[in-house]
Amino acid sequence: MQEDFFELYLINSLFCFLTLHIYGIKEDSLHLLTKEGEFFLKIVKLTLLTAILALALLAAGCGSKETPKGAAPSADAEKIKVAFVYVGPVGDEGFSYAHDQGRQYLEKEMSNVVTTKVESVAEGADAERVITQLAQENKIVFATSFGYMDSVIKVAEKFPNVVFMHCSGYKTAPNAGTYFGRMYQARYLSGIVAGKMTKTNTIGYVAAYPIPEVIRGIDAFTLGVRSVNPNAKVKVMWTMTWYDPPKEKDAAVVLLDGNADIIAQHQDTPSPQQAAAERGKYSIGYNSDMSKVSPNTVLTSAVWNWGPYYVNTVKQVQAGTWKNDQYWGPISDNIVGLAPYGPAVPDDVKQAVEAKKQELLSGKFDVFTGPIKDQQGTVKVAEGQKMSDADMLQLNWFVEGVEGTIPAQ
Repeated sequence: MQEDFFELYLINSLFCFLTLHIYGIKEDSLHLLTKEGEFFLKIVKLTLLTAILALALLAAGCGSKETPKGAAPSADAEKIKVAFVYVGPVGDEGFSYAHDQGRQYLEKEMSNVVTTKVESVAEGADAERVITQLAQENKIVFATSFGYMDSVIKVAEKFPNVVFMHCSGYKTAPNAGTYFGRMYQARYLSGIVAGKMTKTNTIGYVAAYPIPEVIRGIDAFTLGVRSVNPNAKVKVMWTMTWYDPPKEKDAAVVLLDGNADIIAQHQDTPSPQQAAAERGKYSIGYNSDMSKVSPNTVLTSAVWNWGPYYVNTVKQVQAGTWKNDQYWGPISDNIVGLAPYGPAVPDDVKQAVEAKKQELLSGKFDVFTGPIKDQQGTVKVAEGQKMSDADMLQLNWFVEGVEGTIPAQ
């Protein structure tokens, strides 16, 4: 388009120049021109000068748009496109927020990466549609909710050259893997905090869906609570939603009314923390550091740190070393952990937590090591035995100390 403009401009200028000569107007006869003619001549000269400059620019850098053979690709051509699909809004301070912090970390650490995010994508048909659209324009797609699993597998079959990574699922394909962190380890540690600080020996737990991931977290938290306070119990209230701030808050209120003096949760917002703060009660957050909601009442939070994992995965794809593995990172990988303690947490509690954390890091201790009993008192994991990863990934029962039932799905 630039070339066409310069060509037209040049033709117009030459036409003006020829017109002067056709009429025999020369510079030495300028004094014979009328004022209008003199003005016309000046305009023509200016036009010619501009045309000459245009030609110079055209020769310098506005020529053919084709890239010479053998030339290095442009910076844009070298960039790798990565997409993220979230079940909630990134402003929820919860699960989607934590993943988006990881996305931003990826962009910061890798300048050759361009990311796209789509928020509040419902699980099911809507997820399949969005993931399909993203697969058409991106090399890697991270689907960050358990309910996206079947959609990921379907779309992966249609786009064999795209890498798909599904968070918290268990199904894979040649170009689709899974990833998650052993959040149950951080849950256990946060349970120690709750068990040591409860006064009523009743701790409330607001839970989303009765899937193994959530049940595993409740069990690990309860094991942590009862490791330091065998008389404590954990009451569970289900919301059957990942993201519904009013419902999450209402569930927390019910638990507080039931004598709970600490609220824990597995949701996508800090609404349970808000409910506890309004009652002057303590809480333990999840996903991100929820002390922003109430610095004085949030004791700590079990948090995700997705950024380093995203960087490592993208580098593997670029290097051609990526495999469709099922990654389940431990606390030693720093993918999970605890947020800083609130001012209400005393030193002896911090020391107890840190001591157990060191045992986790060294491999001396494992959360699901027997003896472990279920709610009915039946031994599910014998003394000295460890629950297998396969059993943990399918966990569908509550440990001793949990009050509540697991709804059928």
